[in-house]
Amino acid sequence: QVQLVESGGGLVQAGGSLRLSCAASGRSISSYTMGWFRRAPGKEREFVAGIRRNGDGIYADSVKGRFTIPRDNAKNTVYLQMNSLKPEDTAVYYCAGGPVGYNYWGQGTQVTVSS
Repeated sequence: QVQLVESGGGLVQAGGSLRLSCAASGRSISSYTMGWFRRAPGKEREFVAGIRRNGDGIYADSVKGRFTIPRDNAKNTVYLQMNSLKPEDTAVYYCAGGPVGYNYWGQGTQVTVSS
């Protein structure tokens, strides 16, 4: 079993940056595809970014060029670096991952971007 714990959320002004962390425990996630999702108020959960085992990143069009998803296998941690934040990025952000699909999920961390 893998536990994922997100941190790093908070309140930031538009144009600012935040880095979210997703720390894993219980098992190494180095071979997992990992991803970040978000749910804004009144909206469905949506995919934000993912990183494959080989390090290839994939991004939603809405965040491409502004967000990156580095991983540190030595720390068993995946990050979401968010730059040029917009009010529409306000949401609860969830980390997820697994050996096949997104089997494991964190509890989420709130990101609020003020205009």
